[in-house]
Amino acid sequence: MLQGKRIILGITGSIAAYKCIMLVRLLTKQGAEVRVVMSKAAQDFVSPLVLSTFSGHPVWMEFHENNVWNNHVELGLWGDVMLIAPATCHTLGKMANGLCDNLVLATFLSARCPVVVAPAMDEDMFLHPATQASMAMLRSRGTLVLDVNTGSLASGLHGPGRMAEPEEMIQALCSQVFRKQDFAGKKVLISAGPTQESIDPVRFISNHSSGKMGIAIAEAMYLLGADVTLVAGPMHVTVQYAGIRVIPVRTAAEMETVCLSEFPSADIGIMAAAVADYRPVQIADEKIKKQAESWSISLAKTSDILAQMGEMKHPDQVLVGFALETENEEVNAQAKLIRKKLDYIVLNSLRDPGAGFGTDTNQVTIMRADGAQMKLTLASKNDIALKLCQSLKVWQS
Repeated sequence: MLQGKRIILGITGSIAAYKCIMLVRLLTKQGAEVRVVMSKAAQDFVSPLVLSTFSGHPVWMEFHENNVWNNHVELGLWGDVMLIAPATCHTLGKMANGLCDNLVLATFLSARCPVVVAPAMDEDMFLHPATQASMAMLRSRGTLVLDVNTGSLASGLHGPGRMAEPEEMIQALCSQVFRKQDFAGKKVLISAGPTQESIDPVRFISNHSSGKMGIAIAEAMYLLGADVTLVAGPMHVTVQYAGIRVIPVRTAAEMETVCLSEFPSADIGIMAAAVADYRPVQIADEKIKKQAESWSISLAKTSDILAQMGEMKHPDQVLVGFALETENEEVNAQAKLIRKKLDYIVLNSLRDPGAGFGTDTNQVTIMRADGAQMKLTLASKNDIALKLCQSLKVWQS
């Protein structure tokens, strides 16, 4: 999402400036080009040399250095976004009133791109009516003011005023500045994770699905502009973006109820969840004690959620299924696609190193009902998810 984006980072004088080292590192790792400007006060809190090293560009600190003018007007026109972090109480007040006595503020007043600020200050300063008025004024002019965190402050107090973490700032850039419109107006239903089928109050039948692939797809669809609903089985991972609607479920029956209820109003369904094929016929009311030498459980088949969705799908909807295979992969996946009346099926093979349950990487083959295929080689699940979503857009065009 940040690949090739041009980001101006303005740093002002707060102890929170130390976080900008990690921020620059994370931005550049995601492919962004970062140019750093600092106020004089900021230099007391973070090293320009470190920031220059990680950004790969000189850090600007003065209007002119070594008889060379730092052209803040040109820089303001260069950026795709300007992020001021940390933004002190003093800086917010100057921004709100159009004051300009350092290079950060001069660049801000020259910028034609979106501007994001991450406030950082002590609790009483943050809550003061003057500071709140400054932030309200900036918001009214289109500046995105990030929420502060609550926690331990430099004064020793505990309260609101901590600057957003680098990861939170990057999430805000992705979801509120660079969010695309490929699927704008489209409702997308996604399922993710395993289900759990109870045996007794402390035991259940499940599988090794981590839910990472489904969550990656939900986030990719959201960043491409879709209205996303995620039906989530029990997982240790969660979505990063508050704009994704999450409906937690536990059992196959619960997932069935939600998916069949939500799918009629969806434009696209992507069913990535690893739903249990069988459930115990009886669930013990009390914990089953370890007594007999052997123990058997009677299992009953669960409902086929995907097949039901295929039956109810109308011509304007798109339905995508997943197939995790260990043998005759393409033959089995194609048969599942036809049998369940899908438009696409995403084939995973456990024979492929780095693919399958629990990993952070994947490689898949996207198969279409007309026989067309697209192979996605080994990459992070986030990259695979984005390419999958983009391929649906292209094939539906």
